[in-house]
Amino acid sequence: MSAAILDEALLYDGWNRLLMVKVRTRLGAVIHRSVEDHGDAVAVLPFDPARKVALLVRQLRVAILQGHGSQTSLEAPAGILDEDDPADCARREAMEEAGLKLEGLVSLGAFFPMPGISTEKMHMFLAEYSAASRIADGGGLAEENEEIEVVEIGLHELAAMAGRGELTDLKTYTLLQALRLSRPELFAGSADVLVRS
Repeated sequence: MSAAILDEALLYDGWNRLLMVKVRTRLGAVIHRSVEDHGDAVAVLPFDPARKVALLVRQLRVAILQGHGSQTSLEAPAGILDEDDPADCARREAMEEAGLKLEGLVSLGAFFPMPGISTEKMHMFLAEYSAASRIADGGGLAEENEEIEVVEIGLHELAAMAGRGELTDLKTYTLLQALRLSRPELFAGSADVLVRS
């Protein structure tokens, strides 16, 4: 027998949706789980191989403010898919958040960052850029109350932050490690470890 959804109740419908789902497991047990649904998402790590820097954004994240007291999170540009092609959406988010015009993107695939509670599948990309690719200020959309600071940071320092456990956004950490594995020459002279010891 395979697992099956028996019933679904909508508990909240706003920026996201909260569902209560009744499921029969493969062994026949009936369980109830709350599920968050806000659609799929994209994330892109722009990096300049000539200058060995990455372009990130710093923004308020209410969930970590409420749960952990942090004010902001340093992250790769990202956003909700909004029924777009994932690569087109990643380009749009990079422009809105960082003022960055991206051309070629390298897809890393699509992953479930929180499969225990969320339906979100995140499409992840790496993308080269140059200083000339920064054609606008970025900062996010005023109508969405985004207050985004654009941060260009050396890949060496970004790797060191990850090694010290200071890069706490999982999508950004994952993108950085993917870049380290695929382009190790960009990190020459940085810490040798891929994970915090």
